[in-house]
Amino acid sequence: MTKKIAIVGAGVVGASAAYYLSKEKDIEVTIFDEGIGQGTSAAAGIISPWLSRRRNQKWYRMVKAGAAFYPEFLSEVMDGEPIPKTVYSKVGTLLFKSKYRHLEELLEIGRKRREEAPEIGDLQILSPEEIKLKVPIYTGELSALWASGGAKVDGKELVNLLIEKATQNGATFIQERVENLKPASSGVTISTVQTAYAFDSIVLAVAAWLPTLLEPLGYELDLRPQKGQLAILQLQNTPTAAWPVIMPEGESDIIPFEDGRIVIGATHENDKGFDLEIDSSLLASMVEDSAAQFSTHFEQATIVDYRSGTRAYTSDFSPYYGPVPSLPNVYAASGLGSTGLTAGPLVGKELALLAMDQETQLPLSDYPIEHYIKKINGSKKQD
Repeated sequence: MTKKIAIVGAGVVGASAAYYLSKEKDIEVTIFDEGIGQGTSAAAGIISPWLSRRRNQKWYRMVKAGAAFYPEFLSEVMDGEPIPKTVYSKVGTLLFKSKYRHLEELLEIGRKRREEAPEIGDLQILSPEEIKLKVPIYTGELSALWASGGAKVDGKELVNLLIEKATQNGATFIQERVENLKPASSGVTISTVQTAYAFDSIVLAVAAWLPTLLEPLGYELDLRPQKGQLAILQLQNTPTAAWPVIMPEGESDIIPFEDGRIVIGATHENDKGFDLEIDSSLLASMVEDSAAQFSTHFEQATIVDYRSGTRAYTSDFSPYYGPVPSLPNVYAASGLGSTGLTAGPLVGKELALLAMDQETQLPLSDYPIEHYIKKINGSKKQD
């Protein structure tokens, strides 16, 4: 008997879940996404979680597993074909600190973590001269910590690839916004502006928009939106495809892609809600900071594009996923924040496993959805 499953939200989490579910012959997959505001579209694209000094060990275990999962995941997606370098490439990471002793501290942290995460690769502190061998346009004077296992990913290209593979497997993509969902006698009904649909199970991968679907059903959620913007620069006659990911001090990272394309970002704006308007002056300032810290060559580069999206954060910055409390056959994930690209494919697979009543790789008790999504008495009136 065919099981009908809906994926609401086609960012990296939803697209990954859709890909895995679409491979099952007895599952009919429908993906809903209106294509506006995905945090994936404004993600900076760095897969290098090992040198973070965050103390949340459960978060670290998730992102460490997510980073290790990427090569296996994309090899499966490509089914023997080469992984497109426009999507993912392991090029290494350069992490900068203004004080040399902080690099030494991070080097020690990295060596300890490498015992359980050999994918970190080679670790060493590089001098400015050694950095210039990897990135010839470097004009700074600081040293950096090199981790050869770091990788870059273009979130937009990754999502497009996963949706393409899912639809090739038979999934249906509907570019409409889901307005509401309601429990039914057997399964769940979701409605867009035009149509109502019945499903056996639903996966909610809508990040910061999760309250709009669950609050009308009487839930309180610990979740807030954060705006992220990035700028895309074009360097003329400069081969950049093999350059490493660059992580200066501060919010903005530098991710070189092919053909002289450089992504700089992303911002972390907590007071903008769901506003997606591009602030070109803010991004120009961010590019200027990157030029001052890393390379004056950015001053001559042309800004050719901008991206803007919305991330989701909890009050304690912890991610969560699992079955929505008191709502049978509905599964959700959120709170991944700026590490959504790193953990997203793995979390998407975990949601797919839950929808198929299978055991997850990560223990659900480490990411308890019931701490962040709570049923309250009654239900809120819908507008």
